[in-house]
Amino acid sequence: MLRFFSLRVFRALLTVTLVVTFAFVVLRMSADPALIILGPEAPPEVIAAFRKSWGLDEPIWVQYVDYVAAIFRGELGRSMRDGRPAIELVAERIPATLALTLPALALKIAIGIPAGIWASLHRGTFVDRTVMAAAVAGFTVPSFVLGLVLVLIFSVQLGWLPSGGQDTWIHAILPIVTMGVGGAAVLARFTRSAMLEVLGQPYMRTASAKGLPWARAIRDHALPNAAIPTVTIVGFMVGTLIAGAVVVESVFSWPGVGRLLVVAVSNRDLAVVQCILLLVAATMVLSNLMVDFLYGFLDPRLAAGARAGGH
Repeated sequence: MLRFFSLRVFRALLTVTLVVTFAFVVLRMSADPALIILGPEAPPEVIAAFRKSWGLDEPIWVQYVDYVAAIFRGELGRSMRDGRPAIELVAERIPATLALTLPALALKIAIGIPAGIWASLHRGTFVDRTVMAAAVAGFTVPSFVLGLVLVLIFSVQLGWLPSGGQDTWIHAILPIVTMGVGGAAVLARFTRSAMLEVLGQPYMRTASAKGLPWARAIRDHALPNAAIPTVTIVGFMVGTLIAGAVVVESVFSWPGVGRLLVVAVSNRDLAVVQCILLLVAATMVLSNLMVDFLYGFLDPRLAAGARAGGH
């Protein structure tokens, strides 16, 4: 079990390193921050002084070494726009993003998993077809399209809800629903597939043949075994809480991390973009790591298999 977890931790650290390196190189190759921030009309000596003050005149490998060293010192750089620490700018936006993403995640789980279980227990019926049709619709409609449709209906036509902003909790309803619908559809589809696979296993037929009540067989055997693939999807959703808010926050003018990322990318504010990408990568890696740990406890055979494969 220790070998299983150690291997997962090593892969997680390697993934974060690769993401940080890729983002660092791509951001510096895409455009010159000095020209974007100061403008192409700025005098050459001003542009040169700006590059020197931010270390942009150094070779890229020197900039990378300095950046990694700063990370180990707990420094994530400063915004090229106002000179504030990038981590402060990002930290200010995290509560607003979590105010959307956590309720949206709860909505996904509360709707998607029960809908998938219900559909699997009524396979081939009207209930099953209705749930799957709704899931396909919710999965295929892009979040920005759904958000605009909700604004058109509930804000423009009916006037029930505000179309954007963060003044009251009512402003969060449409963004939360927008993010929750697609995730609930994905969870419903995967939960149904996992349940159908488990329901077709020999041990379910054996339990029924031994006289075990069907409801108890579902509770004691089907649900625990179907939990593993479902945990995978939920873990992925936890990992994409911040990244998944980019589009929705832009549509609803919500002042969260996702909207800050869009602005920072357009302004080539390197430290802020790198800080957000590092946060997103760490969140995704930690969520996947937690899923791997849950795998080891839900099904110790996975850890045993990893240990055997190592030999």
